[in-house]
Amino acid sequence: MSAPSLQSFQDQVSELLLRHRSLLDVMSKMGQTNAAAVRSVTKAVTECGCIELHATKQEFEPGMSLEQARERIKQHVQGELCENCRDAVSNELGRSLFYMSALCNLLDIELNEVLEKESQKCSTLGLFNMS
Repeated sequence: MSAPSLQSFQDQVSELLLRHRSLLDVMSKMGQTNAAAVRSVTKAVTECGCIELHATKQEFEPGMSLEQARERIKQHVQGELCENCRDAVSNELGRSLFYMSALCNLLDIELNEVLEKESQKCSTLGLFNMS
């Protein structure tokens, strides 16, 4: 079975969304599911311990190459999500994606177009896209 396309997923969400069809409901559910995704990652650190954060100031030295900077940033999170935490985070991200798709539906925005535009910005701006 092939992976569903963004459009087929967006169509599926449109068919399934019954209870929270108002824009305000969808926006509040989107915030709630995003917070739940963040919480599931937090629990992986604080309750399970499968990943650890070493949250200190990230030092970048003048003349440091991009590769050296990337290596230094990679050291911020250590370990890997265990199977239970991976499932929890994945489920919460899926719910967030559901409500993002619902918001797109209510505002007549194609999720695939959003992805294409963001990808184009990333290609054009490269490293400076989100800085």
